[in-house]
Amino acid sequence: MTHLPMKTPEEKLASGEHFSNGEREALYRVINERRDMRHFLRDSVVEEAVLQRLLQAAHSAPSVGLMQPWRFIRVRDAALRTAIAMLVDGERQLTAHALGEREAEFMHLKVEGLRECAELLVVVLAPDDGTLFGRRTMPDEMALCSAACAIQNLWLAARAENLGMGWVSLFDPAQLATLLNCPAGAKPIALLCLGPVAEFYARPMLEQLNWRQGKPLTVMQDGWSTMC
Repeated sequence: MTHLPMKTPEEKLASGEHFSNGEREALYRVINERRDMRHFLRDSVVEEAVLQRLLQAAHSAPSVGLMQPWRFIRVRDAALRTAIAMLVDGERQLTAHALGEREAEFMHLKVEGLRECAELLVVVLAPDDGTLFGRRTMPDEMALCSAACAIQNLWLAARAENLGMGWVSLFDPAQLATLLNCPAGAKPIALLCLGPVAEFYARPMLEQLNWRQGKPLTVMQDGWSTMC
């Protein structure tokens, strides 16, 4: 009996084949079970081949005008990671103070896993390359949206690899850019904590801790509706 060779995902895509029900269900499961993780297993590792798969998934994201404005910095130096963690600690204090009556409650939240995660990645918007297509009226916004697509790709791929990921935004971009020796015009937008976790949160952590509850999907038709 002759067995036909299995097609690679790339060959399936090129041939225009549909995805199976199982593949489609797996995609929706990954989307629904993605979590913003804060708790990681100490002294764990992410295999190099897995990390490269994740980064390639991120780099496969769509971008306005194919500008691909994202750059990834992998933080390997322990002293640099500590300096970044201290930068986040400082912003955490300022954020807590700005929250007023919720200050103490906020300070009890675990808001990052910088010191425990296996890998720390920084996403930086590269200096503007002059791309005009699709972003003439919103140049900064479209660069940011494009980079966010890459981050989401990485997040979903990480969940499919059974790895946790958390997006930390508690930092001053200019100070972080200085720590990372970024060129003029480059702007860090995300600290991504990545690594194995003991378990994934059953629901978003902020929901579980009653900090804030998610909102239902809202779809308006033919314009903004005050009824929504």
